[in-house]
Parts: sequence; structure tokens; C-alpha cells
Amino acid sequence: MDVDRARGVLCGIACGDALGRPVEFMSASGIRTGHGRLDEMVGHGTWNQPAGTITDDTEQALCIARSLVERGEFDPADIAERFVAWYDSDPFDIGRMTMKSLSRLKHGGEWDEAGRHVWEHSPEGQNAGNGSVMRCAPLAVPYAADRERLVEVSRDSSRITHADPRCTYGCGILNLTVAGLLDDADAPLRDALDYVGTDAPAELVTALRPLARGDSLDDLETSGYVVHSLRTALHDGLSAESAEEAIVTAVNRGGDADTIGAIAGAVAGARFGASTLPDRWLDAVGEADELERIADRLVETA
Repeated sequence: MDVDRARGVLCGIACGDALGRPVEFMSASGIRTGHGRLDEMVGHGTWNQPAGTITDDTEQALCIARSLVERGEFDPADIAERFVAWYDSDPFDIGRMTMKSLSRLKHGGEWDEAGRHVWEHSPEGQNAGNGSVMRCAPLAVPYAADRERLVEVSRDSSRITHADPRCTYGCGILNLTVAGLLDDADAPLRDALDYVGTDAPAELVTALRPLARGDSLDDLETSGYVVHSLRTALHDGLSAESAEEAIVTAVNRGGDADTIGAIAGAVAGARFGASTLPDRWLDAVGEADELERIADRLVETA
């Protein structure tokens, strides 16, 4: 496995997350009129927030990556414990379903029960957020060569907080796509969709099939709904001419900009490698050195 591209997965998450934070939940037009210098601000690293400030996207991805390295395997109970410790650290941002699930875990819930309970008691429209898809890509590095196991660990990683099949299979599809990119597959998203087949929710597969075919899409949405976030981020990550273009395009869309930027960054990082990410971004992300070291360790265990 190409170490630079494995590093790109983790560093891409952090860059997309950090660049998206200042414009999170703004509209694209609002970003243009309110900030004016959007391409300058984001594309050249002069955004109006502490440089390189990551959010829950990268922080939870680091929980997963650190666990993989330190435990030597996927251990969902250990990851759940790390999530709870992070939750207790008073993080800058945390999603609603994640917060409810981690609160339940903190008070004695099992890793495979808390997310399911929250999902079962959440109404449609509040039960399939993007909070697990944004953090799952580190799993694609050590399990890239074992698709069956990759889907299993991806889905289980989601179930800790997000048990809706659209979320669990969203993680599986994303990670199969990232693994395909790391393996130089010609059509990684198509391969991912073919692999999960009819097991995955039809709504999710139907939304992603046109993208896998290379169709032109003009209805990309930027909400926190997992289907919207995954579709838009995969589009930008797979169609851009560079990792920088992918992340800037995703972030410029506004909406849930940090999460869509993080997912697009993971995909683009797997395509182009960490070495293609602008130095000004990596220098600003305080966790970049650790992310690269962890990626190296994950490659060793692949």
C-alpha cells in the first residue's frame, strides 16, 4: 500500500474538517456575500478562525485510529470508551445522536446497544445523520484487502452511535470506496455498490448509483442527512482534479461544511496522497504529524 495515500486518508479528513469549520451551516451564497473572499479564505488558508482548528469529525476519527494502532485490531468496546472520554472532555462540537448515544454509554450502556436504542427512539428525519460516516475512513487502511471484514468493522463502528442501516452501510460503502482507491481500482464506488448489493438500503444505493456511473449531478445537497452528505462528498472527492480542489469545492458548498469537507478529504487523500495537500494546511493542523504517524502504523498492520 502506498504510504503517502494512506496518510492522505487521515490528513484529508483533518484538512476538510478544519477548513469547513468557519463556514459550517452557512449557505454557499451566504459564504460568498458574507465572507466575500471565499476562495482566498479557504483556498489560501486565511479563514477567520484559529488556523487548523479541527472538530468532532477528526477527533472521533483519531479515537478510531488510535484504538486500531494500540489494540492491533478493531475493538468496538475500546473505541466506545475512547468516544466517551472524548465526550467528557467538553468538545467544541458534537452531533445530537452521538451525544445521546455516548451519554447512554457513559451510564453503563453496551457499545452495540446504545446507538440502537437512540435510533429506535428517534423520529424519521433525526435518525440517520452523518456522524459516523465522517469518522470511519481510518478503518479502510488496515482492512483494505479484506472487503468482507472491512464492511463488518465499518458497520460496527457506526452502530456505536448511529445504528440506522443508511448510516452503517454508508460507512461500509465509503470505506470500500477508499480501499478501492488505495488499491488503484478503476471504478471504486461502482465496485463498492456492487459488493453491498441489495443488502444496503435502496435509498442509499439509488442516490449513489448515478455518481458511480459518472452521470452529471446538479442536485447535490449539503444537509447533515447521511445520504446527502455522502453523495455530495463522494462527488467532490472523486471528480476533482486535485485534493485541494476537492476539499475547497466541498467546503465552498456550505451547509454541513466541515463534515462534507472531511469525507471529501478522505476520498481525495486516498486518490492523490498527503503530499499533494497544501503545506499551509498541514502546517496549520496541529494533529497532522500524529495523523501521519498513525497512518504509517496502520499500513504496517494492513
